[in-house]
Amino acid sequence: MQQPSSITADIPLGPFAGEAPDMFFGLPMAMARAMALRGERIGHDMAQVRMRFQADQANSRGEVHGGSIATLLDCTLAAAARAHDPAAYGVATIDLTLHYVAAGTGDLIATARCERRGRSISFVRGEVRAEDGTLVAMATGSFKLIARSTAPASA
Repeated sequence: MQQPSSITADIPLGPFAGEAPDMFFGLPMAMARAMALRGERIGHDMAQVRMRFQADQANSRGEVHGGSIATLLDCTLAAAARAHDPAAYGVATIDLTLHYVAAGTGDLIATARCERRGRSISFVRGEVRAEDGTLVAMATGSFKLIARSTAPASA
């Protein structure tokens, strides 16, 4: 068995535990519910996200489909890009490069670290592991930070 990522212990639990299924680190995201994504940890330029296994996301062999793994990585890397202030920023993916290493079965856990953040562009890398620690995929990406506007006060 391979060992899980060492960065997991460095990521704080944060204030988002117990979020509704359609929320993702404080932001509304219906796809989080559809993909069974749960933001577990965010902070210190890092994020950790769990994707629960769903038979509807399996390939013909019963393993997690590569497209689902790509979605997990995109969302986790994006979360790490805004981990310095999760409620203040959204992001847009500029590019994402993935490398699949092994088949994914059961729940998958992604971790990501923002390696460099500029005024508007962040560079992030991450990985997905099975619960037993097996490395499933790795990714790098760049993301445009988008400041979120506050909701107007009701009149």
